[in-house]
Amino acid sequence: MMTKKTLMALSALSIAAAFALAQEKNAPAKAEIDALLSAWHEAAATADAKTYFGSMAPGAVFLGTDVTERWTKEEFEAWAAPSFRKASAWVFRAVRRSISVSADGNTAWFDEDLDSESYWPCRGSGALERIGGAWKIRLYNLAFTIPNDAVPEIRPAVLKAFAKPEKERP
Repeated sequence: MMTKKTLMALSALSIAAAFALAQEKNAPAKAEIDALLSAWHEAAATADAKTYFGSMAPGAVFLGTDVTERWTKEEFEAWAAPSFRKASAWVFRAVRRSISVSADGNTAWFDEDLDSESYWPCRGSGALERIGGAWKIRLYNLAFTIPNDAVPEIRPAVLKAFAKPEKERP
């Protein structure tokens, strides 16, 4: 006869085994997503608009670093067009990425730490959807990272910028 403690231990092992199995099952999807996101960043670095915007779902949303920067894919593509006429639009390279996939395998979310040539270390996060057998970016949020120790120094400059009317901001 099994004790309550033995049953609890077996339940915990079953949950751990199910989690490991789910992770193994999602490994191919995670590899596809990792490759897509890396190619997406590379497309911006080489001003390949077709690949960059083709990786985004219709109506996808891109959140930029400025509070005013919330674009649908179509709005973002129009805004970014001048940057993609140069040799390089912008350069971000992931130095760490974490990807999770839903149980049904059709939705994923991620977060990544980015090295930036224009700024300092940044962070990206977002969601993807499997559409017609291919992963597409539904949401991307690019964010500045600011060390907590730097906040007292940076805060006055940020508040000063927010105090300006939006039309006067760079």
